[in-house]
Amino acid sequence: MSSSTVEPTLPPPDRTTPEPPSREAHLARTQHHPPVGRRPPSRLADLVDVHALALLRATVGIVFVGFGVLKLFPSASPAEQLAVDAATKMTLGLVPETVLLLSLAALETAIGIGLIVGRRLLRPALVAFFLHMGGVFSTLALLPDAMWQPHSPAPTMEGQYVVKNVVLVAVCLVVAANEWVRHPRPRRTAG
Repeated sequence: MSSSTVEPTLPPPDRTTPEPPSREAHLARTQHHPPVGRRPPSRLADLVDVHALALLRATVGIVFVGFGVLKLFPSASPAEQLAVDAATKMTLGLVPETVLLLSLAALETAIGIGLIVGRRLLRPALVAFFLHMGGVFSTLALLPDAMWQPHSPAPTMEGQYVVKNVVLVAVCLVVAANEWVRHPRPRRTAG
């Protein structure tokens, strides 16, 4: 008589491909310990990847500080008259040009410093930046003769100076999205 024993069957081994590490895990691993033996372009790419947001904030901040400081010196800024003309229209001519120019200089410099420093200054700087950009882009409608070539939808040199700010807006949208996602404001409880 033969006795048959039934052996328990085990499930087949899992042959799925492991999930690639998340971006956060990759950044955490490479931030302090860059891979050894990698070529300089790869190391540079890792370094830029880790510090991309700080790099974006700093470069836009430096641009704003530079343009703001230029407005403190008469006729040093190529956009000085354009900015004054637009601000004069926005304020209905009620504010003297020198006050407008000094205010713009202070605003742009403060925005730049806020972007560079970050921390508690970042959110107010971003809000001021987007409000300022609203004023900058309004010049396309407020000063059409200076912004657009006659009988053509193409911008003049001054118009191009304004339109190129879409790049700065895109950069600050990325910075703002990261800031508001990473550090959402705590909700107040009713009490």
